[in-house]
Amino acid sequence: MDADIANLISHLIIFMVVLLLAVSAHEAGHAWMSHKFGDDTAYMLGRVTLNPIKHTDPIGTIAIPLIGWGKPTPVNPRNWRNYKTANVMVSIAGVLANLILLIIGIVAAKIMLMQGVPLEDFFGRGNTNPIAMFVGNLMMLNLSLFVFNLLPFPPLDGSKILSTFLPRSFEPAFEFLERFGFIFLMAFIYFGLFSLIISPFFRLLVGVLAA
Repeated sequence: MDADIANLISHLIIFMVVLLLAVSAHEAGHAWMSHKFGDDTAYMLGRVTLNPIKHTDPIGTIAIPLIGWGKPTPVNPRNWRNYKTANVMVSIAGVLANLILLIIGIVAAKIMLMQGVPLEDFFGRGNTNPIAMFVGNLMMLNLSLFVFNLLPFPPLDGSKILSTFLPRSFEPAFEFLERFGFIFLMAFIYFGLFSLIISPFFRLLVGVLAA
C-alpha cells in the first residue's frame, strides 16, 4: 500500500475514534446532568456512558462526520427539579464534557512538547505519529464542538441556554427560530461564518501550546 494512502487511512481512523469519543462524552454529559436533576429518561436508556453505540447518529456521526453530532439525548423537563437551573445545567453539560476533553488534550500535548515532539505533529497532515495525531484531533474536535454547540441556533445547546433567560415577549421570535433553526444553521456553516468564529479559537489553542 502506498505510504500516503496508508497515512490518510490512519488519519481517518484516528479522526473517527476521537469523534466518537467527543460525541459520546457530549451526549453522556447531558444524560448524566438530567439524571442529577431528577429525570431518569436517558439514564434508564443507558445513555450515561461513553459507549459510542448508545450515542451514534447514522447521519451526523457516521455518514457526514464533519457535522459531528450524535443521537439527541432524550430528556423529560417535567421531571426536573428547578426547571430553569436544570435547563441551563443540562444544556451546558455537553459542552463542559468537551471542554474537559480539550483540557486533557492540551495537558497531554504540553507533556509531549516538553519531550521533544514537534508542534506540527499535532496538526500537520503529513505526520505519522499516531499518538500526536490522536491528541491533535482530541483538541481540535472538542474545541470545535465546544464553540459550535454554544451558538444560539436551535437545536444547539446555546439556544436552549438562551431561551432560559429571554423575556416572554421574545417567545414568538424564538419559536420562529426553532422552526427554521436547522436551515439557518446550515446556511451559517455553508457561507463560512462558523469558520470565521472558530479561527481565533484555533489560533489561541496554538498560542497556548507554543507558549
